[in-house]
Amino acid sequence: MKNLLILGAGTAGTMMANHLVKKLPANEWQITIVDKEKTHYYQPGYLFVPFDIYQPEQIVKSIDQFIPKGVKLVREPIDRIAKDEDQVYLANGEVLNYDLLIVATGTDIAPDEIEGMLGEHWQESIFDFYTFDGASNLRKKLMNWEGGKMVVHICEMPIKCPVAPLEFAFLADSFFKNKGMRDKVELTFVTPMDGAFTKPRATKELNYLLEQKNIRIVPNFNVERVDGEARKVYDYGGQEVDYDLLVTVPTNMGDPMIERSGIGDDLNFVPTNKATLQSLVKDNIFVIGDATNVPASKAGSVAHFEAEILTENILAYVAGKELKGSFDGHANCFVETGNGKALLIDFNYEQEPVTGTFPLPGVGPLRLLKESRVNHWGKLAFRWIYWNMLITGKPIPFVSSAMMTAGKDIEPVAAEVG
Repeated sequence: MKNLLILGAGTAGTMMANHLVKKLPANEWQITIVDKEKTHYYQPGYLFVPFDIYQPEQIVKSIDQFIPKGVKLVREPIDRIAKDEDQVYLANGEVLNYDLLIVATGTDIAPDEIEGMLGEHWQESIFDFYTFDGASNLRKKLMNWEGGKMVVHICEMPIKCPVAPLEFAFLADSFFKNKGMRDKVELTFVTPMDGAFTKPRATKELNYLLEQKNIRIVPNFNVERVDGEARKVYDYGGQEVDYDLLVTVPTNMGDPMIERSGIGDDLNFVPTNKATLQSLVKDNIFVIGDATNVPASKAGSVAHFEAEILTENILAYVAGKELKGSFDGHANCFVETGNGKALLIDFNYEQEPVTGTFPLPGVGPLRLLKESRVNHWGKLAFRWIYWNMLITGKPIPFVSSAMMTAGKDIEPVAAEVG
């Protein structure tokens, strides 16, 4: 028996287990997935928990529920990968051998990377919403918060779901309006980027939303430290922003195990061929999802599209065939804009977000880069799709892994890029 080892039972790792157990002969391959956690979190739901749109219990299920029959689950922390020996060392001293390795260990917040962020004020006046505990604690805080200066802040890129901080600001505007206290809240969006969105075209097309909602933006802010006592955030240029409540997205980093293994970059992401998803570390190591350093968004849709292509390339590798360089960085994301509306953006490595229809050319029913209630309901419906289709490896109708151009206004954007 040959061994295929998957590190991480989050979105990407679970999808790969479900894809490959159907494709690799059970009498030839043992598939094992390793994760220390017992709970699978629907991470897009973190955004909704602080505003009481989702209850915390609606976004958690058991990891075991999604591990397919025939795949062995090892619930232990990972110490390190010994790439030269084709082995993985677990924290309990056990050693797992592999013929093929898929790294799907994701990314997590690292508030300790910023001076003053992690301390007595953490989860008191400084919150994150990128973890289950952070989102749940912020929900409790907002229930009784009486207003003041709320600062929504990004430490540095890349981060999971790059539009989520902006969505948080939009939903906060809506939340405080519904509570009849918007006039008591000063909303500021602080970002290290030039504009509110990660893509220049999206910033140009959608900047009106911040003006419309009276959200001040502080761009090009490269955070140096946080002073929890004075309630100030400082950047390296000496600029400072005051807050009463800081909702921050700390530095996102790959698993510390990647550093211990000596196979990552400065942020513990694994160098990866952006088209094939084969690691640049060793030929029999592949990487998927947030664990990669590919220049695509760290988002669930990207992991979904990667999983389809990586499955093909794993099978090609096993058969001794050439890998397909077919991953184009495709991402599509719903962007909550508040007041029961949302946008939908669709883009890839080369193409910035475009206008047009999705998923069916000319039909939709979803419109790209346009606010609508249909898009909002699409975002909420995605939770069912996630639990019942996406992580179980079932195809989503009409949605292809490569970005389709039909029905989309590609030409003006292509001219800009060129």
